[in-house]
Amino acid sequence: MSKRAKNYNFYGNFPFFTPGIKGCIILLLLFLAGAVLGAVIASIIAAPFAASSPETTVELVTVISYPVMFIPPMIYASLQSKRNSFFDLGYKLDSNNFGKMGGFMAALKATILVLAAGFIIDILGYVMPEMPDWLKSTLQGLTGGNVWINFLCVSIFAPFFEEWLCRGMILRGLLNYKKEDGSNGIKPVWAIIISAAVFAAIHGNIWQALPAFMIGIVMGVVYYKTGSLKLTMLMHFVNNTLALVMGQIDSLSEFDYWIEIMGARWYWLAFAACAILTFLIIREFLALPNKQPKGGCDIIDPTEVIEA
Repeated sequence: MSKRAKNYNFYGNFPFFTPGIKGCIILLLLFLAGAVLGAVIASIIAAPFAASSPETTVELVTVISYPVMFIPPMIYASLQSKRNSFFDLGYKLDSNNFGKMGGFMAALKATILVLAAGFIIDILGYVMPEMPDWLKSTLQGLTGGNVWINFLCVSIFAPFFEEWLCRGMILRGLLNYKKEDGSNGIKPVWAIIISAAVFAAIHGNIWQALPAFMIGIVMGVVYYKTGSLKLTMLMHFVNNTLALVMGQIDSLSEFDYWIEIMGARWYWLAFAACAILTFLIIREFLALPNKQPKGGCDIIDPTEVIEA
C-alpha cells in the first residue's frame, strides 16, 4: 500500500503554490486586508489598557497586529498549495543547495555579506531628505523601547514572516510558476527585483523602503542560488538585530548613521572595504551551480509515493 508523501513542517504547507504576477497581487491584497484586520483585533484587545498604560497599549498593538496581517495570505497560499498538489510540481521553500561552500560557510558568508551590504546601504539614509519627526520617533520606539518586545517583533517576527512572503512565496513563485506557453517563470533578475520592490513597499515609507530594496536584492540573490529560506531569515535577523542592539546603546542614541559615528575619513575607508567584500561574496554565491533551471529550489514531484 502506498500514499502521497507528506511534509509536516511549516514550509510543507506551501510548496505547490508558485504564484505568478496575478497570484502575487492576490497575496499582497490579502496582506493589506490582514493589516486592517490585525489593527482592529489589536485595538480591541488593547483598549482596556489605553487609559492606564499607554506604553502597554502600544506594545500589545504591535505584538498582535504584526503576525495577524500575514494570516490571510498564509491561509490562501496553503489552500492553493493543497489544491495544486494533485497535479503540479512543487518547489520547496527551503532547500540546502550550498554546493561546495557547505551549510556552515554559506551561513557565515551570508552573515558577513548582510553586514557589509548594510554598512554600504546606510549612506542612503544620510543623503536622503531628513526623516520626519513622527517617523523617527516611531522607529526609535522599535529599537529603543522594551527590548524584549522589540526583539520579538524586529528580530523574530520580521525575518520569519517577511522572508516567507517576499522570498519564499513571491521570489520562488516568480521564478517557477507555469506560464501558458508551458515555460516556467520570469527571468531571475526581474524576479529578484520585483521581490525586493515588494519587500521595500511593505515597509511603508521611503526612508526604510530604499535601503530595504537594496538589501532585498542581496537576499534575493542568495535565495535564488541556494533556495534556502533559513539563510535569508538569518541575514534578516542579523540586519535587524544589529539595529536593535545599537538602539539600546546610550552613547550611540544621538547618531543615526555610521558616518556620524566614525567620521568621514574612517567611514569611507570602511565603505570601500565593505564594497569589495560585498562584491566578492555575492560573486561566490552567483558561482554556485543551479540545481534547477531557475535556481536552487528543490522540485517536489506530486506523484512520488512512499511505502506505508
